[in-house]
Amino acid sequence: MNRKLLAEFLGTSGLLIVVVGSGIMGETLAQGNVAIALVANSLATGAGLYALIQTFGSISGAHFNPTVSFTEMLWKRITIREFIGYSVVQILGGLAGVLITHYIFGQQIFQLSTHDRGEFRFFVSEVIATFGLLMVIALSGKRNVEATPTAVSLFVTSAYWCTSSTSFANPAVTIARSLTDTFSGILWTGVAPFIAAQFVGAAFACWISNVLTR
Repeated sequence: MNRKLLAEFLGTSGLLIVVVGSGIMGETLAQGNVAIALVANSLATGAGLYALIQTFGSISGAHFNPTVSFTEMLWKRITIREFIGYSVVQILGGLAGVLITHYIFGQQIFQLSTHDRGEFRFFVSEVIATFGLLMVIALSGKRNVEATPTAVSLFVTSAYWCTSSTSFANPAVTIARSLTDTFSGILWTGVAPFIAAQFVGAAFACWISNVLTR
């Protein structure tokens, strides 16, 4: 279990370094062009996520996301205790990743985001984004399990562009991104609604995937 928790901590930390770091780099180099910054952010996130899943998947399952662990618990693949342990280290790993990223980019270490994503449409977007992510995880590997890392990475990359919230789809990522006042941040008032929406999307995906695979 300790190996799995360490893998989840490192993987989630790495994911936040990719998300926040590429956001900072993209915004800096784009010189005000938000589209170019988002291209950099989305491509780096998809590529980084694929590498992280391939690196840690055989150890912990490469959840890096409490909604993924929640769904795995509903599918009875992990216990409630494991779900809690995974979620705690994922959140801690995300926070560590943000702080590390701030340091290596010469940013103020401790920040609070001012990027307001509080409109209701963003919460609906998070339900859809998380539902899509969990459906890909649930069904993409039915014929060939080795296809899942690629499918997940491609979904995440595309979801940056086809969801208004830019697809956080991850409570640990959402909490961590509230502590960066950079391109990828989220104002703290949006964190709880985003997380609620993400778990709604995950529960819906669990139900639909069960219906489709009976």
